[in-house]
Amino acid sequence: MHIKKTYTAFEMAMWTRFETLLFVVIISLWVAAYYFLDLEWLRIPWTPLALIGTAVAFVIGFQNNSAYGRIWEARKIWGGIVNTSRTLGMYVQDMVTNEYAKKPLSNEELKNEIKVLTYRHIAWMTALRHAMRLPKPWETTINHRTNKEWDMHPPEREHTLEEDIKPYISTNDLDEVLNKNNKQTALLYQQSHHLRKLKEQGVIWEFSFLELEGVLQELFTLQGKSERIKNFPYPRQFATLNHFFMWVFVLLLPLALVPQFAGIGNTIFDNYPLIGSIFVWFTIPFYVIVAWIFHTMERIGRTGENPFEGTANDVPISTIARGIEIDLRQNLGESKEDIPAQFPIKHHTQF
Repeated sequence: MHIKKTYTAFEMAMWTRFETLLFVVIISLWVAAYYFLDLEWLRIPWTPLALIGTAVAFVIGFQNNSAYGRIWEARKIWGGIVNTSRTLGMYVQDMVTNEYAKKPLSNEELKNEIKVLTYRHIAWMTALRHAMRLPKPWETTINHRTNKEWDMHPPEREHTLEEDIKPYISTNDLDEVLNKNNKQTALLYQQSHHLRKLKEQGVIWEFSFLELEGVLQELFTLQGKSERIKNFPYPRQFATLNHFFMWVFVLLLPLALVPQFAGIGNTIFDNYPLIGSIFVWFTIPFYVIVAWIFHTMERIGRTGENPFEGTANDVPISTIARGIEIDLRQNLGESKEDIPAQFPIKHHTQF
């Protein structure tokens, strides 16, 4: 499963069009004021601005590296969930037998026990992805106007947790889970209790029980790692000040750039009077390019800070979980008609 979408030039332009338009307005007002109001005295030297730009570039680079590290760690965690889930599915099917049973179960009863264990694991993945999609105060990217106008939101925003896990566990288990704060943990506890019950009946051999408990322990570890990323944000002092510093640089840039282009125009005026007289207006495209690069790189870092928020740049945990569910249920022998389809791709994006 691939995490990302491939941005086309058009999509990137649409993603940043509001900010690009703002940059055009800012620099156009500066150039117009400089050209028509004779504000040649309103300038700052390049040296302090270059120092600010260098500092901003370093901070943006640090933010982007940190954001990528959080995304990559989240992807590795859910890659571990994929592998451990497949292992659990294999173990359950091969270790739940009558070989050591005190009172042998019928084939239908064995299949039912295997199904209950498998379905509870699917419920656990469902509860975990719902927990990872819960909004946090520092997660604001999903509320950006581009996400809203393109209807970019994860499947967890369309259904409640109760609706999604109800088909996979019994009514009693569902009631118990919904009464707990950490519902995914409650499901793993239920899974362990069920395994112990089967072990006491001899349906699971003692050594097999230890192996299965080891798999549950690994799931607890992966769950904890995923929750750590979700509940501990990128340090806000870095994120907030980085955003502020970027805008300071972008707003000060015209004070050095406009006089520079005006000076070039004055230099070539004698040989090229027409071009020289309007050369200051060429500041507009150059400024927009520089400001767009700095702002877009900073925004890329912001969108990658929270890899479970549910935006186009996040880890597609919904798609991953549904893919595992399809694998497990196919290996139970269920028909394709009974298995839910993979979540649809929106704008080349998996959620």
